[in-house]
Amino acid sequence: MKRLLPLLSLTLCLPLCAEVTKTQEAALVQAAAAGISAARIPGLSVAVASGDGPVWTRAWGFSDLENHVIATPRTAFRLASISKTFTATAAMVLVEKGQLDLDAEVQSYVPFPKKQWPVTTRRLLANQSGIRHYRGNDFNSTRHYSGVLESLLIFAMDPLEHQPGSKYLYSTYGFNLAGAVVERAAKIDYAGFVRETILVPAGVESIRPDDTHALIPYRARGYRARKDGTIENCDLADTSNKLPGGGWLATAGDLVLYARALLAGQIVSRQSLETMWTRQKLSNGETTGYGLGWNIAEAEGVKVVQHSGGQQGANTHLLLAPEKGIAIAVLSNMENGGTSAIAAEMLRIMLKDEVK
Repeated sequence: MKRLLPLLSLTLCLPLCAEVTKTQEAALVQAAAAGISAARIPGLSVAVASGDGPVWTRAWGFSDLENHVIATPRTAFRLASISKTFTATAAMVLVEKGQLDLDAEVQSYVPFPKKQWPVTTRRLLANQSGIRHYRGNDFNSTRHYSGVLESLLIFAMDPLEHQPGSKYLYSTYGFNLAGAVVERAAKIDYAGFVRETILVPAGVESIRPDDTHALIPYRARGYRARKDGTIENCDLADTSNKLPGGGWLATAGDLVLYARALLAGQIVSRQSLETMWTRQKLSNGETTGYGLGWNIAEAEGVKVVQHSGGQQGANTHLLLAPEKGIAIAVLSNMENGGTSAIAAEMLRIMLKDEVK
């Protein structure tokens, strides 16, 4: 595996002094190297931002093993379920505009079949709606869907798994429906609305739908490990079946710029952030570990909001420590790449001096 370890290491910074200290930088590089070795990751890209300082971003290994293409900070990786955070944020933008009521039935916006119980956007974003997750060969779909509304056909006629609010059930398809609500409430296509209201204000360029037909510069190839540990190409997949729940791609640096724009209140208000970043309750009063589109936890003594992602040829993690103004993105082109552990270690490094 040594030949897959970093052959190139680039740092891109804004024209300001770095907030990441030399000691932290060395530790971050060591954490990345350990993660690469542990999971045999072909290509890894990370980005770290603290406060208003420049984004520290590096990449190691290969974005394409067969063609010997080096991974750089420009490499764009599939985000998988980190995409759910865009959908939740877009919904909150509409709430602030008065165009979306989180507690209205989805049929107020989308021609979706009525179910045995009412389904609301809030329950969708909290993974409490009862909309099913993948079934059969859904996860490996190679069919191309023309848009968010068409992708609802996959599950639209299925009954709910449970009464909304009674259980937590992680559901990418629930976020598909939430994305359709966003699209109909905004009166423009879902991807266009995300671009105009989230990505443009955040000043990012690489975040875009993972369109299998588009020519996307610097897009990483994806890999997985065989049982004997050797690396092979991942299965084919067309993620147009789940754009709002897992169909975007980005560079690590742009993902952190998006996170920092959230932290700065540049996309939605502090109140909307608090709504997304508060653990939701079930109808019996039990609290889950999920807010609206974000996992909520505590690490190193501070509140952490985060989301991981995993699909064909990708394993990713986005972590924010709002109280400390820290944002960390770890993206890999290896299934089960251990990016959550790498991000957690990088947070520990960034907080080390503060938590002594």
